Amino acid sequence: MNTLLERHQGCSGGYALLLEYVVCLAINIGLSDTAVMDMMVSTLQQQRSVTEQLRREAAIKRIPVSVAVADIVRFISEHEQEDCLLVGFTSQKVNPFREKSSCTVL
Repeated sequence: MNTLLERHQGCSGGYALLLEYVVCLAINIGLSDTAVMDMMVSTLQQQRSVTEQLRREAAIKRIPVSVAVADIVRFISEHEQEDCLLVGFTSQKVNPFREKSSCTVL
């Protein structure tokens, strides 16, 4: 039976270099062809996953920082009356940051 490297000698580009590197590494540490193929499939799946993630990130609509900041300022201004840290609490009982009572009844 042909070795893994012999079966893929016609490969070109980065795949051929990766294959050659992995096969040499496998020979040095005594891995079988199937173990090498499993490693390569796993690596290829990881690379595809990274590529898909990069494509999703590249497709995200970008806006200038000045527009984003203006939008944040507008949102804060519109919702400042709902922010208890800015306007305070209606009573101490609804304040989750109040000091807890040290006295408890058993």
